[in-house]
Amino acid sequence: MSAAFQSSLAQFRRIFDQLASKAAARSHTDESVHEEIQALAAAGFGRLRVPVEHGGFGVDLPTLFELLAEAGRADSNVPQILRGHFTTVEILRQSPSAELRTHWLRRIANGAIFGNAQSEPAAASPDFLPTTRLHRVAGRPVISGVKYYSTGALYADYIRVAATVDDPGDTANDGKVTFAVVAARDTGVTHDDDWDGIGQRLTGSGTTHFDRVPVQDNGELGRSKENLRSIQAFVQLVHLANLAGIARNVVDDAAELVRSRVRTNLHALSERPTDDPEVLAVLGHLYRHAQTADALLASVAAGLERANQVAAAGLDAEEDYVRNFIDVSAAQVSIIEAVLDAGARIFNAGGASTIREGTSLDRHWRNARTLASHNPVVYKPRIIGDFILNGTTPKSNYDRERAATTTNVSG
Repeated sequence: MSAAFQSSLAQFRRIFDQLASKAAARSHTDESVHEEIQALAAAGFGRLRVPVEHGGFGVDLPTLFELLAEAGRADSNVPQILRGHFTTVEILRQSPSAELRTHWLRRIANGAIFGNAQSEPAAASPDFLPTTRLHRVAGRPVISGVKYYSTGALYADYIRVAATVDDPGDTANDGKVTFAVVAARDTGVTHDDDWDGIGQRLTGSGTTHFDRVPVQDNGELGRSKENLRSIQAFVQLVHLANLAGIARNVVDDAAELVRSRVRTNLHALSERPTDDPEVLAVLGHLYRHAQTADALLASVAAGLERANQVAAAGLDAEEDYVRNFIDVSAAQVSIIEAVLDAGARIFNAGGASTIREGTSLDRHWRNARTLASHNPVVYKPRIIGDFILNGTTPKSNYDRERAATTTNVSG
């Protein structure tokens, strides 16, 4: 590790400590983490994956996800806020355009933060194509539409928007889905801080309105099948790193809870909670859940790193990405089960006082449950089984969008 990275790492950890000291209270007050996000950006957290030649640290994926897990241990809002940012970095790293890579990666190395604007109500588009459009006004590309779950957009300098190209003059791209970059504070952008989920309350995952917002110079990023295969696993890994961080925090809070207890139960086998076999077993179960999450995270992060290396060598990495997606899906099932159980089981480490609102111990389960509801886990065991038994390749957004655009053209 370079001296510059070591210095930044120390700054990251100081900011993590600051986040951890406020996380429990913030779960009730909804106080923004904007100050800490800005501090992380200034310390270089956003450039972790930016290649060294573009001014970044160029860390590998296992290192990135370990640091995101540590951020999640401090405050699980933070990795989710930055999920769209790090996804954008991955998209840019894999862009075939040297001009785009250089332009945006250097800007990110200088501290720029990206937010995300992809999701829309499914009912708004029966073919799953974004209703948000990239069209032209006076010859200039602009974005118009509405996005839900715009995670991180409230904290961002730029927003990466998924849009359908609406340009009959561009026969090669008209009707296709693309990524475009707009300024988050443009006058045509309106942010509604209306996210009302049971957890992850500070992520800024509300509604964003785009009214003929100019696309930035070098802001049409495009979208490819190869790119999406890698990103499909990457975005899930950010959530898994965050869940692993929550599990670590559950262990931290449970240990602190038991150490602070002076009362025991009539049926306890020890007068001191710290010597109570049942309570010790609770801590053991919580730790094994955290270890399960950590081990699976490290394994699938290394697998995605290997697949990226195959692709970077100019070889066909499709099989590597598909296998990694299956492994990530299996890890998703196991990690979610482990962390949700940990979030519920922590209350067994204490008495009735643990359910008082001021303890904020319920935030672990609520935040984990919210993360678990992204990319619904209910489908993953079937996808895994179908691949193992029948060799069925999991679908990607690219496959769905290609089918939709083909139908639109032929119909």
